[in-house]
Amino acid sequence: MTDNEKQIRTLIERWATAVHKGDLEAVLVDHADDIVMFDVPPPHDGVRGVDAYRETWPPFFEWQAQGAAFEILSLDVTAGTDVAFAHALLRCGTPKELTDHPETRLRLSVGLRKEQGRWVVAHEHHSFADTTVVGDGA
Repeated sequence: MTDNEKQIRTLIERWATAVHKGDLEAVLVDHADDIVMFDVPPPHDGVRGVDAYRETWPPFFEWQAQGAAFEILSLDVTAGTDVAFAHALLRCGTPKELTDHPETRLRLSVGLRKEQGRWVVAHEHHSFADTTVVGDGA
């Protein structure tokens, strides 16, 4: 593993810990001012800019206060000298949701770039697989 990959892994793990703790300032610390995030809830065209990104977190923290989990299960990082990407699978759900559907995973994709010698998240995408049952074909 390269030094850049280690730095990015640490950054993402620190971010996930901050999310789990509901520490908004620590969630924001390594994000670019012009971040673009596509999230599970609307808006469908995503949020742009760190101020809009900041506004998405309080409702999530309220939901998470029900005892929800937010933990990285797997994380893969690919890094060049000034751009990188990572993808991860996380356990994310309330105890009941995870008991009822233990296979559910939050999918995370992150695009990073180096700014003034440090890695920052420029793009973040969260999603769940669509589990909608479509008709039985009859």
